Amino acid sequence: MDRCVVLVDAGYLLGAAASLLAGEPARSRITVDHAALIQGLRQRAEADTERPLLRIYWFDGAPDRVPQPEHRRLRVMPRVTVRLGALTRSDGRWAQKGVDAAMHAELTELARNRACSDIVLVTGDGDLLPGLMSAKEHGVAVHLWAVQAADGDYNQSEDLVAEADERRVLDRTWITRAVRAKELGGACAPPPAPRPEIAAILSAPLPETAVAAAAAAAGSGPDTETRSAADGATRTAPAGDRAASSGENGSGPSRGGVPTPKDLAVLGRPPAERNADRNGSPSAVTPAATLRWSSDKGWIERGGPLGEPEATAGLPTLAQLTSAEQRWADREEDITAVSGDPFEVGQVFARRWTDRLCDPAHLQQLSTEYPRIPHRIDGELLRYAARFGLLAHKDDQIDEHDRYAIRAGFWREVDLRTAAEHAPADG
Repeated sequence: MDRCVVLVDAGYLLGAAASLLAGEPARSRITVDHAALIQGLRQRAEADTERPLLRIYWFDGAPDRVPQPEHRRLRVMPRVTVRLGALTRSDGRWAQKGVDAAMHAELTELARNRACSDIVLVTGDGDLLPGLMSAKEHGVAVHLWAVQAADGDYNQSEDLVAEADERRVLDRTWITRAVRAKELGGACAPPPAPRPEIAAILSAPLPETAVAAAAAAAGSGPDTETRSAADGATRTAPAGDRAASSGENGSGPSRGGVPTPKDLAVLGRPPAERNADRNGSPSAVTPAATLRWSSDKGWIERGGPLGEPEATAGLPTLAQLTSAEQRWADREEDITAVSGDPFEVGQVFARRWTDRLCDPAHLQQLSTEYPRIPHRIDGELLRYAARFGLLAHKDDQIDEHDRYAIRAGFWREVDLRTAAEHAPADG
């Protein structure tokens, strides 16, 4: 058929664009307007082939093949199909697996079925040479596009270049219509916008019991700062100072004196048992420590099997408040309108939760828990954030700053809704 198809190796296209604009192939160094990029590819393909576009195939890698925010936006664009391979980490570097094989299979299948007369390949990988040759044998014209190389040389396989029917270069002018280099550091880079909501959560005062527990977990007498905190003073050190005060070897309490679950596991044992553990001797004593919820700044005991305090046990989760129709609409909004910024994710979740509450008292009840989010709601919030790639890989830990940003966005929205309910009515 007299139509054209575009196959895009996103790793090549965006990596080469990053090398050209930012000096290194890290995609984190660039920002991409995907809508403008897709539109540019379509216009260029139709102009070069003189054929209408059938479809653009976007091939990329993702951890566990879970679509990231950019993939979610791309796959709902007209005439765009996203194919994902695996993204694996080895020796501290990410590598795509299965992307070349998927491109080869799509290329040969399109040619064999005569689905198009022209195929545009945006790639530099020589592994696609057999697929390119097969497409030519089926009477398809193959156009090979390159991104302008940063060093003026080829950034494609020479065999691939030699075998293509037509060749084009996407130069710097074309690339910069949709791709920009990020400014990193230096006097020209604007300082990051302050987030007072996050700072407020990070600097929430520690209760007296937490400070005493920190001193016990450290295995030493309280110093001047600890004694003053135990006497009732509140400590509001910045997040950076808190992080710096934690022990690198994990033997002391983390985050500026706040005991970790590992520290707490020792607190229920007699001094002799704790000293034995420090000397490497095994202990058969079961820890009697009380752990806290993931979003607590104070210490909340787990009361019973579920452990939810009575004050918040009756608060409904978002899933309980959401109908099947609303769930469908939420997914559509997540794909098309939510950027995936951690702060925004927290706001969106809180907005839906507060909008669907039947009892206004629940909102007031929640606001009194600040800065603690009840465990069931907090877990649901973090699972929601995982859809946007914020929990990037199952083997990676959740970034601490992202967790605070998600929860700060949640509380910001709750504060706005609470203030709106208390605002005097006009008239």
